[in-house]
Amino acid sequence: MAAIGLFEAKTHLSEYVARAEAGEEVIITRHNKPVAKIVPYVQQQHARDARQTAVAALLAQASGRTLGLSWRALRDEGRR
Repeated sequence: MAAIGLFEAKTHLSEYVARAEAGEEVIITRHNKPVAKIVPYVQQQHARDARQTAVAALLAQASGRTLGLSWRALRDEGRR
């Protein structure tokens, strides 16, 4: 993990982004104190797929069920 100063990061940002794409983490410092980190972007495809599957399962289970309230009652409740 590389630590670089803010001015250096600003001057050579594309180089440090390329290093992050290659899997390296880069710490940016200001006055020798860490303030930011450039890290590789990781797609969270599996997490999104898991959420979509869970929502689909919940919707399938709730098919045809109601909460005992009509949409008119809910609408009128919001108008008070």
